[in-house]
Amino acid sequence: MDQYNVTGMSCAACSARVEKAVSKVPGVTACTVSLLTNSMGVEGTASPDEIISAVTAAGYGASLKGNKSNTVSQSEAEEALEDHETPTLKRRLIASAGFLLVLMYFSMGHMMWGWPLPAWFKDNHVAMGLVQMILAAIVMVINQKFFINGFKSLWHRSPNMDTLVALGSMASFVWSVYALFAMTRAQVDGDMAAVMNYMMEFYFESAAMILTLITVGKMLEARSKGKTTDALKSLMKLAPKTASVERDGKEVSVPVEQVQKGDVFLVRPGENIPVDGVILEGNSAVNESALTGESIPVDKAAGDQVSAGTVNQSGFIKCTASRVGEDTTLSQIIKMVSDAAATKAPIAKIADKVSGIFVPTVITIAVITTLVWLLTGHDFGYALARGISVLVISCPCALGLATPVAIMVGNGMGAKNGILFKTAVSLEEAGKVQIVVLDKTGTITSGQPEVTDVLPAPGVDKEELLQYAYTLESRSEHPLARAILTKGKEMDLELLKISDFMALPGNGLTGTVNHRAMAGGSLAFVSSKTRMPDSFTVQAKTLADAGKTPLLFMRDGKLLGIIAVADVIKKDSPQAVRELQAMGIRVVMLTGDNERTAKAIGAQAGVDQVIAGVLPDGKESVIRKLKEKGKVAMVGDGINDAPALTRADLGIAIGAGTDIAIDAADVVLMKSRLSDVPAAVRLSRATLRNIHENLFWAFFYNVIGIPLAAGVWIPLFGWTLNPMFGAAAMSLSSFCVVTNALRLNLFRIHDAGKDKKIHPVDLDYMVTGDHEINNYEINNYEINNHEISNNETCNHDECNHEACNHKINNHNEKEKKNMVTITVNVEGMMCGHCEAHVNQAIKNAFQVEDVVSSHEKNTTVITAKEHLDEDKIRQVIKDAGYEVTGIQEA
Repeated sequence: MDQYNVTGMSCAACSARVEKAVSKVPGVTACTVSLLTNSMGVEGTASPDEIISAVTAAGYGASLKGNKSNTVSQSEAEEALEDHETPTLKRRLIASAGFLLVLMYFSMGHMMWGWPLPAWFKDNHVAMGLVQMILAAIVMVINQKFFINGFKSLWHRSPNMDTLVALGSMASFVWSVYALFAMTRAQVDGDMAAVMNYMMEFYFESAAMILTLITVGKMLEARSKGKTTDALKSLMKLAPKTASVERDGKEVSVPVEQVQKGDVFLVRPGENIPVDGVILEGNSAVNESALTGESIPVDKAAGDQVSAGTVNQSGFIKCTASRVGEDTTLSQIIKMVSDAAATKAPIAKIADKVSGIFVPTVITIAVITTLVWLLTGHDFGYALARGISVLVISCPCALGLATPVAIMVGNGMGAKNGILFKTAVSLEEAGKVQIVVLDKTGTITSGQPEVTDVLPAPGVDKEELLQYAYTLESRSEHPLARAILTKGKEMDLELLKISDFMALPGNGLTGTVNHRAMAGGSLAFVSSKTRMPDSFTVQAKTLADAGKTPLLFMRDGKLLGIIAVADVIKKDSPQAVRELQAMGIRVVMLTGDNERTAKAIGAQAGVDQVIAGVLPDGKESVIRKLKEKGKVAMVGDGINDAPALTRADLGIAIGAGTDIAIDAADVVLMKSRLSDVPAAVRLSRATLRNIHENLFWAFFYNVIGIPLAAGVWIPLFGWTLNPMFGAAAMSLSSFCVVTNALRLNLFRIHDAGKDKKIHPVDLDYMVTGDHEINNYEINNYEINNHEISNNETCNHDECNHEACNHKINNHNEKEKKNMVTITVNVEGMMCGHCEAHVNQAIKNAFQVEDVVSSHEKNTTVITAKEHLDEDKIRQVIKDAGYEVTGIQEA
């Protein structure tokens, strides 16, 4: 999307006009214009020159942001967000108010309250009129921008708010000039009664007051609008302007834009980290609150990653640059927030449609109002005052600002708390979610195996069991070994002397530790080498039923104990699930893991439903089915989640996940914690509520104000509206809308106390054959390789592969019969990580997608479109570290 700066816009009618003009340019596929940031985003093949010409023809100015590659420098981006409007409006207001006060003294002070004037003004009403005309003209010149923009837009047949103000002020001035010249005739004729009547027809103070009050409102609005971008401006100020890098063996200071990938840069305590990098030397505590909102510093050492904009709080570190310029995490965050501000939420279309016809309608109403009062026998001055009141009280700005200011503040609030909405659409959609689907590994769980239970045998203490296991596993490369190694390092255990180490695929490990024979592995392996007490057998099975992997260890033929390892759930996951459920949102866990482990994790997290054994394509299919019941958000962190993230109504990526997952998502959670999912929903709902309040105020104000200004209530209640009060009301309307949006800055996104529960959707339709989907392992026969179509059945009787009241079509049923199913007996798989390792090896070697492994059944089932080389299958699995004991093909 190309970004442009747009000048000359003053209200929603302007942005609607620009958007309409650019959308007509051949090659433009999408165009969004933001009145808040005076920016425009355009997608398509049209050239920048064509876009700029279209904007110019519409009566406005435009320029392409950044250089030819559309890269916007940090200084340019900061400059674009600076509030240049408020100082200008402030100077205009001070000058206008000075002359207006003198004008009011002559018009109202003297005429109404008898305030004294110099002697030569006595009975010289023409002179008083001339002074008022001159003062009003000066105020009009000071505020000439209203007239230039207003009549220019009228010439281009796109009247805007400035047009209303210009017409109202000009009409007051022109009628007053007419009354002044008529007064001179009456004074020459000696008709003093007529002179006094014409004196009462002066509206010079209205002409000047309208402009001054509108300027007050514009200044307040500009000041408030400036605050809505505070979050974005504060992000931009985080990155330092210079960096200390090593060049030719010397330390030099260079502008941060000149740092290149691979450069070595130095950061001292208290300094900001200039670009993303990896620590080469040194240790430190880094404050990452700017990116994640987490105030507690994170300890960093050699090999750890650091991000631009974070603060090095303690030690001296030397790093190598990994991502620079627009590729840094901070730059990506800034881009996401900026892009979100440049897009429009669906709800904004209502205001856009109204704004497009609002000003012409108001001008028409003003003309009709004036004519009606003339036809009812009132004098022209009275009728004109009613028409001017209609012009100056009508406010398209309030309509135009109702949505974008709330979106900008809401998006900024999210960014401060590590929740990044890529577009305004995603911010709106988050609040409408009815079903949240959670990936297991890395989303509900930490994604890294951890030691959960240490059960030593009688006469053995925990530290002794862990030390021997730590030493034996130190030679292993198995994923489960890492959990024990991490535990050993945490406890600062000493590695003992080890020799004769041997890994036995499918069984476990053996070796000599401190001259004592050691073995460790699965229950079956250790049971075959030593007598296993019944109590430990029961404990091992209980741990397995809980989704954990029990590893048993023996020394010199005697059992040492059991160490259970599992991918444990994050501390905040159960609370996050409860908060979502309290909002009326159904929570589903979707995983490729085996059913037993998935059920155990699902029970700990408290989800409503568990869907296990699903491959990547299967995840996308499940999301498609769930979307038939309501709006679905998918939360994931891996490459395998990308199709599901894209398919869902709202894709939410955990920030610590892969770049592919983040690219596929609509929302990114920088803190990588599940509690930010309900926070994102909560913030979206608060933003939507704020938008509804703003739109209500904008519509309500105009619906009430226009009839009052037109004099509809004069015959019934005698209510009338002076044009000056109409101008004041118009000024305050936009200010109120922007101020209401700023209240979002006070919203506490993690406070679940005021959550409102929506009516939850019913998930009991998710049935496959005779099995509920949460108790059924979906495989390639049911979903993955078959397109499920509506109202189509197999040629035979009721198909057993039925999902969500859909039936597999006849073509796909025949295709299934032509598939080759290969069942491989594999020894050595001990957990879900082993299963994933085998699955990936087979997929990479044969380019097949349907591979299902089970460490419980010791099988790997491959479904392919053709026969596969058995010898190659054996070699691939052997290279992966496991042993094939048999292959059957069907």
